[in-house]
Amino acid sequence: MFNIDKSHLGSISSGNSAFYSSAKDEIIDDVPEDDTYVLQKNEGYDIHFVQNQQQCSKAKEFVKQMYALRGYQTQNISIDLASSRQITFVVVIGEMIVGAVTLRNDSSNGLLADALYQNELDGFREKDRNICELSKFALDPQYSSKEMIASLFQIAYVHARKVYQATDFFCEVNPRHAAPHKRMFGFRQIGEERTCARVDAPAVLLHLELGYIQSQTSVDCDLHINTKKSIYSYFSSNKIEEIIFDRLPREFVVCA
Repeated sequence: MFNIDKSHLGSISSGNSAFYSSAKDEIIDDVPEDDTYVLQKNEGYDIHFVQNQQQCSKAKEFVKQMYALRGYQTQNISIDLASSRQITFVVVIGEMIVGAVTLRNDSSNGLLADALYQNELDGFREKDRNICELSKFALDPQYSSKEMIASLFQIAYVHARKVYQATDFFCEVNPRHAAPHKRMFGFRQIGEERTCARVDAPAVLLHLELGYIQSQTSVDCDLHINTKKSIYSYFSSNKIEEIIFDRLPREFVVCA
């Protein structure tokens, strides 16, 4: 399941330890190196990808806590190590995880949503669309902000588009969260309501073309149009996506 409950954006530059400040439009040196370091916000949180078992366990416990607060079953929740087929990003404040999202690329094993919506997904596969799935999108409401949601979503988008070469996002959400996803991100519903056995809750399937995201970021970021109605107005500019991409794990750039 995928559920979501004003400062400038910044990102780590390619190579080693420089930090890009979009507000100052300059590269700042002497930021500590960290192989899991992808994006830093001046509000005091970092975004990493999960790369070892300890991080997997911490991310899993965080998602379970957030899902339990919403009354979902949590025994089937799992977080796996990063691979060429899936990756989990976490938002960290100090040692504490306050946000997470898992991105899964399509493969012969399919997507989680195939359990309920294989016919709908196969319709896109038959059109040679490269599909991927967002799941376990959770943020601690005590720390969540539009900027945090945007930065986490943008990293997933950059990874999907540039690493997976995906064309379409899909996610299963509780019907009561469908309207905010449509309004905030531009998702549209393509599957009727069904019961998701993983969390023992109703679900609908939502779809979003990555091309739509690209068109929105071109307007909201490069032209600096901030209506505060679109989450994309909080994205880093398109030119910074290359910097974000350069910080993503190199071993996953070429997918088999």
